Amino acid sequence: MSERKNRGSIFLIAAGAVFVCAVIGILAARSRMRESRTVSMPLPYVSEAYLQTSKGRVTAYQNKDPFSKDLCVSEDNTGLEGLSITEGESGALFSLDDRTVLFSRNMYGKIYPASVTKIMTAILVLRHGNLDDSVQVTEEDLMLEEGSQVVGLAPGDTVTVRELLHGLLIHSGNDAAMVLARHVGGSVPHFVEMMNETLKELGATGSHFSNPSGLHDSSHYTTVYDIYLMLNEALKMQEFVRIIKMSAYAMTVTHADGNREVINLSSTDRYLTGTAQSPRDVIILGGKTGTTSMAGHCLALASQNAFGQKYISIIVGARNSDLLYGDMNKLLAQINE
Repeated sequence: MSERKNRGSIFLIAAGAVFVCAVIGILAARSRMRESRTVSMPLPYVSEAYLQTSKGRVTAYQNKDPFSKDLCVSEDNTGLEGLSITEGESGALFSLDDRTVLFSRNMYGKIYPASVTKIMTAILVLRHGNLDDSVQVTEEDLMLEEGSQVVGLAPGDTVTVRELLHGLLIHSGNDAAMVLARHVGGSVPHFVEMMNETLKELGATGSHFSNPSGLHDSSHYTTVYDIYLMLNEALKMQEFVRIIKMSAYAMTVTHADGNREVINLSSTDRYLTGTAQSPRDVIILGGKTGTTSMAGHCLALASQNAFGQKYISIIVGARNSDLLYGDMNKLLAQINE
């Protein structure tokens, strides 16, 4: 009996030893696999990265160009000696040639964009619309809150996408925004979905839009930096650049009775109409204004200095138009320094 117990004990000890050795072998194999495995996880903001293995070996590998390689990137608040803007405003100054942020205040904080939104509306129209299409205005297109900025469309009017785009960007017509959104998106809700998808594509992660015009809604918001991303993208489009330079435009509309009318539109940008003067040797290329009671007075602007270098400057949340253009001039005065 005693011999049988001893043989059983020896068998159990041997089996346990075999099990322990097998486990050690499996762990060692896994470790070797980890060390030899090729790393493929993308790192969006770097072009080269390094992996240190468990044995201390350092391996470098190349990645695709970083998402931000052609963008201005900086901290939320970047000071510039002698420069300040009015308390309560947010703003920034971007050097497109140097890809630097020269000044910023609350650049990543949530703000309301008002009609600066129409930059994104224009991007989608130029990407997905046909400028020569004719569109008939419906009553639903004109269901806007009282006092909305409009170009003066009426139900039954027929107007081309090209003409509507001028009304959108020059005179900031909310009626033009609604007609364009319905036509290009198939419906306004679908167009808004397209807006939010494009925001993600541009990296505008601090934004969410709920309409194509910028009329106030608590779920319609952005940041100063995201406005820069939108305007920077729009400036790549020749038709956008051509339109935003205009101080006025004669828009042709065909009414339901067949009669044609020319509607004279003036720019909402005081630099373009001559009621505000930019600093010496600064060329205003154009941009987009916006005003609501919640957003305040806003302006996103493209400009050029005496040496041909291009800039984007943004002021949002100004209490009135005089403060808006006064603080914008403070930013513009820096680009020839």
